[in-house]
Amino acid sequence: MQKQPTYKLGLILSLAAGACTTTKMAPSSDSHADHITTSSSSNASAALAAADTSSAIPPDAADAAARLSASPRHGEWAMIRTGDTDSVKAWVVYPERSTKAPVVVVVHEIFGLSTWVRSVADQLAADGFIAIAPDLLTMKNLPSGPDSLVARVATDSIRTLDPAWVQKALSAVAQYGMSLPAAQKKYGIVGFCWGGGVSFAHAVHAPTLGASVVYYGTSPKTSDLASVRAPVLGLYAGNDARVDATIPAADTALRALGRTYAYNIYPGAGHGFLRNQTGMNGANLTAASAAWPATIAWFKKYLGS
Repeated sequence: MQKQPTYKLGLILSLAAGACTTTKMAPSSDSHADHITTSSSSNASAALAAADTSSAIPPDAADAAARLSASPRHGEWAMIRTGDTDSVKAWVVYPERSTKAPVVVVVHEIFGLSTWVRSVADQLAADGFIAIAPDLLTMKNLPSGPDSLVARVATDSIRTLDPAWVQKALSAVAQYGMSLPAAQKKYGIVGFCWGGGVSFAHAVHAPTLGASVVYYGTSPKTSDLASVRAPVLGLYAGNDARVDATIPAADTALRALGRTYAYNIYPGAGHGFLRNQTGMNGANLTAASAAWPATIAWFKKYLGS
């Protein structure tokens, strides 16, 4: 990893205590392998279940349903208009607070709006934000059923989405979120895998975006980066050469433009480490435990508490 430019990252880097500086990145045999593993160690599960969720990290995929069912926060489904004939279904979770909250849009993986993505939204609400996770495949009319069934169809359907439509839909979701009576008029975005690339691209397309966080998503073309205004935080796995190969060019271009782009690469972690926290012999949990506090610190710094 290249030396970080001076972006006032003391808070982020002190929280992200597992970050590394490495220049060698081992190739990943399957860019989505870590996403679909659902095994969970009993020790990690027990620790997360006992934790105060206001200071916890999101659960892994195996524990997502249990975390959601035990959540004290209010979550609801909303249908959000994204155009004259289009709408997206979205999961909205509210924090337990007495003041208005910033909004964070949560962009799902290539597997669609899963239970795990909804649990990430719930954790964002525990950390003080109104979280909105849109189902960007709403208009594809996918079959309902367990995550494992929907994921097989979602992977193919994701590739048929028009990137321009995706960005338009996300802007509509953000506007909806900021129009809620309990919301502040500012928003951030976070995405994972496919959604990570989308959340980086949103910084290109949305001039009013307050902050972006990219989990193991590819960077936009350098020719597109001149329009980036929002600060971007990238959180990457050391064993994810396909994605990590796109970091240096983005770093160089954004630094030349005077933009704020910080990134951490977590050694030994695999693609999808926040979802598969029991993978890679403990490296994924180490990465997740550092990346999530960095995420919350980034949003609090640029969106407010």
